[in-house]
Amino acid sequence: MKHRIVITGVGLTAPNGNNINEFRNALLEGKSGITHTEIRHMGIRAAGLCDFDEAKYQSKKTRKRGTRVGAISIYCANEAIVDAKLDWENIDKDRVGVYLGITEHGNVETENEIHDLYQNDLNTEFWSHHHNPRTVANNPAGEVTLNLNITGPHYTIGAACAAGNLGVIQAAQMLQLEEVDIALAGGVSESPQTFGIFAAFAAQGALGEHEDPTLATRPLDVDRNGIVISEGGAIYTLERLEDAKARGAEIIAEIVGFHSNSDASDFVLPNTQRQIQCMNRAIEKAGLEVSDIDIVSLHATGTKMGDIQECEAVSQVFGYSDNTYVNCAKGFIGHAMGAAGALELAGNLPSFKDGFIHPCKKIENIDPKCNLKNLVNGEKVQKEVNYILNNSFGMLGINSSLIVKKYIH
Repeated sequence: MKHRIVITGVGLTAPNGNNINEFRNALLEGKSGITHTEIRHMGIRAAGLCDFDEAKYQSKKTRKRGTRVGAISIYCANEAIVDAKLDWENIDKDRVGVYLGITEHGNVETENEIHDLYQNDLNTEFWSHHHNPRTVANNPAGEVTLNLNITGPHYTIGAACAAGNLGVIQAAQMLQLEEVDIALAGGVSESPQTFGIFAAFAAQGALGEHEDPTLATRPLDVDRNGIVISEGGAIYTLERLEDAKARGAEIIAEIVGFHSNSDASDFVLPNTQRQIQCMNRAIEKAGLEVSDIDIVSLHATGTKMGDIQECEAVSQVFGYSDNTYVNCAKGFIGHAMGAAGALELAGNLPSFKDGFIHPCKKIENIDPKCNLKNLVNGEKVQKEVNYILNNSFGMLGINSSLIVKKYIH
């Protein structure tokens, strides 16, 4: 029999909150975490930076040896364990897996090393002996295992900006296969620490700018001009339902459906038909009707064509459903890349308890091509919520849709 998989803990850091309660309140109250900051070679730019205590769960010596994204991962993983009320000392660490979605990794350390080289006449003796373990792709998940003495499997899932969803999906599959008993899964990002990603999006004409940093990214607005690059992380404790019930865990949500597919059509531009297929297949797998979905969380990056293509897809799937409401979070936190999907899911999970749908950041001039039915714009909406569909899409045409359900005892 196929195991049912549930979420029993959430640990996160976002530009506007360092736990799920702070993050949720910021979204309900319309609080942005986007500020102006100095970016090497790029000057002052809007960015979403996190302000969490890096030393809460690791020593300064260990942090110095590791990476910023490793610190984010360690913080979020520990918070997820605390939130799940796991008896960590007595957990069999061989049966714990770590599955973290990432967009990119290694850029920050490589850029810093090259910068130091040029400050020292290209003397390679200044190249750090920590460079290799800092830049291997599994670094964020590996740092978590070192910190928590986890001896089960760990790896990252490189899936562009769909990675946050896919980290959770991978963990659910491993639990269903009984490869692990507990999974720490989600998505993480340190992207604003590298100038290269700012330069690349600027070269594409897709880097959001505004004299007011909180307006630098305006998803679905006719005047939007690109994304704001952010960091952050959201990691979930996942378990099989029977295991969670046996230990008396509080169950936050149940994972009931998911799907991932590929566009195979363009390096950057999304494909509406493949997004439609992705959402429909996730709904079918969950055994639901379209009208059962209460919230659709948009990927909505704030790029011209990206928003239009996704809104067309959502409109075709949900356009006739009076029950389905639509929101997005990037107007408040920017685009946290590999962490985006995981953070956006976390922002909506409390709807199961508090009965509110958080709004999009106020859209002053809605693009007519993005004016979706039941779009939650600027003010929260009170509604009973039973099902949430979380969209995350990425470059090279990778799509993911994840559906979670309110758990009723």
